[in-house]
Amino acid sequence: MALRLVTFAPHGAPLGGGPARAGALLNDGEVLDFAAAGLPYAEMTQVIEGGAEALSAIRAAMAAPAATARLPLSEVTLCAPIPRPARNVFCVGRNYMDHVAEGDRTRGITNSELPKFPQFFTKAPDTVIAHGATIPDHGATGITKWLDYEAELTIVVGTAGTNIAPEDALKHIFGWTIANDVTGRDLQRRYGQWFKGKSLDGSCPMGPWIIPADELDASDIAIQLWVNDEMRQSSRTSKMIFDVGQIMHHLSLGFTLRPGDLIMTGTPEGVGYAMDPPQVLKTGDVVKIAVEGIGELVNPVG
Repeated sequence: MALRLVTFAPHGAPLGGGPARAGALLNDGEVLDFAAAGLPYAEMTQVIEGGAEALSAIRAAMAAPAATARLPLSEVTLCAPIPRPARNVFCVGRNYMDHVAEGDRTRGITNSELPKFPQFFTKAPDTVIAHGATIPDHGATGITKWLDYEAELTIVVGTAGTNIAPEDALKHIFGWTIANDVTGRDLQRRYGQWFKGKSLDGSCPMGPWIIPADELDASDIAIQLWVNDEMRQSSRTSKMIFDVGQIMHHLSLGFTLRPGDLIMTGTPEGVGYAMDPPQVLKTGDVVKIAVEGIGELVNPVG
């Protein structure tokens, strides 16, 4: 099983809060506390900055974990892998062909033109919440009438770089996680750009852990999403218009990516606003995202 790097807090601490520290799942029932194991990685950012050396030390500690460093999973709360306030949260819009087409259909466009370059935007770092945390129902408060979901493979940057060549992108990636780009669609259109509709409180569920890049080839893996056990999205990362190398290349032109930066790589077709009739998220819904080789990210709406 792949190494699953987690950020956790003592049982009962608020999701995403409390004295969070770094660790790894030893199995489905225990967490290795890095600090208690004598590893110099109290926080996930230290693991990321430590790179290959840190991963080697972690794997050695996991091979013979000290009893005092093993915690039952039932006694901890998993936080977002990089808790808020996270570093930069970069996003790519319209990066799956069928998602471009379904969005155009809602605007009466029948002949879709694919983007010639990646379309970047950001989500505010404080939007990040953990696996299991509740996505606020901003529709119930009247903020938006179109609260929607977007399943996304997410890059965790490991090594700083500027003007990164596409073929060198993997050298700068620490690992992979899952994110949900929750969106107020009407706000996205009202303000003429995407930031406002993408940065509502709690609009970036992320996790539940990070899989190191050397343990997963993410170029062609399944990405799926369900709402209340109804499958809404199902695709593969090989269907991206701009692959990970191109995303890293274009984003880093004249701009330095740094360890811990997060890059959400776009969502496939099947979003709620493009359904007939359209479907929005509401209190009581449960959104589950599964990405092959990583795991599942599950969040209720309320």
